[in-house]
Amino acid sequence: MTEQTERPLSEPRPTGEIRTWPRSFADRLTAPLPGVRALARLAREGLLRPGAEALREIPELPVAPGPPPVVNAATVAVTWAGHASWVVSIGGLTVLTDPVWSRRILGTPPRITPVGVRWEDLPRVDAVVISHNHYDHLDAATLKRLPRDTHLLLPAGLARWARRRRFTRVTELDWWEAVELPGPAGPVRFDFVPAHHWSKRTLSDTCRSLWGGWVFTAPGGRRVYFAGDTGYGHWFERIGRHYRGIDLALLPIGAYDPRWMLGPVHTDPEEAVRACRDLGARIMAPMHWATFLLSAEPPMEPLRRVRAAWRAAGLDRDDLWDLPVGGSRVLQGVGPERARF
Repeated sequence: MTEQTERPLSEPRPTGEIRTWPRSFADRLTAPLPGVRALARLAREGLLRPGAEALREIPELPVAPGPPPVVNAATVAVTWAGHASWVVSIGGLTVLTDPVWSRRILGTPPRITPVGVRWEDLPRVDAVVISHNHYDHLDAATLKRLPRDTHLLLPAGLARWARRRRFTRVTELDWWEAVELPGPAGPVRFDFVPAHHWSKRTLSDTCRSLWGGWVFTAPGGRRVYFAGDTGYGHWFERIGRHYRGIDLALLPIGAYDPRWMLGPVHTDPEEAVRACRDLGARIMAPMHWATFLLSAEPPMEPLRRVRAAWRAAGLDRDDLWDLPVGGSRVLQGVGPERARF
């Protein structure tokens, strides 16, 4: 099968399988990881965080916390809680992506905006999807707040981590694999797909677990793509060919400066718009900005640049869902509608 051939969707795997994986997924990397010299250059050039002048933009960051909209099982809705954390209502299920409700994560300053949704305002959570094991995407303190029978859908190699924390419904997948969870409107499908990234949580586990994004497919066929963390590259076009008719792409636009360091693993705003087009997605919702200061770009720059890139591409302004932290949108069967936020 060539790269130009559209592969058939895989049969859903059983949930909760006990599986054996290779010791390392380093062969899945699409760029070399930075070495000691690169890290030393980063520190020497002072490019770890925005400068003092840029930090004055923090009060301008769009924030409008609120509860997720109440929708029926035939409707898809998303609420941005900040960073890569979304509350997705699909097929009557409530799904959290990379949930981080903590004020701070290891190795970075505290979050600069509040969580967009209060924990007590969440509906019952049916499932959690995780893109990879970096601390700003896999937050043990947040997962600890969930019932232990919550479905956890994980990249290959992470099930042991979750089972040690007494979660009982744990499913780990390789790229292009899927599971289905029952919902009131029928089964909701979750496919794990490739990303240009990597994994590491301790000094000795580099690339010991996989990384990737997720495609959610509702019983009626609506599709949402969640990128997780990723650089720009060939995978977007491949995913778009494999999963036709993506309605909404949740794509990262921040933590990209300096490019010589972060380009292979984090899309910048212009690349995110290009990725949306490669995917064939009609609507793009930016994420991975306005929450944690992970790199050197000014806090408001990702929003300015993604709006300019969208406009330059000649795309419909209504199809760029540049939400505030806490903002929601509803995707109706006859087209997207703006929800109040």
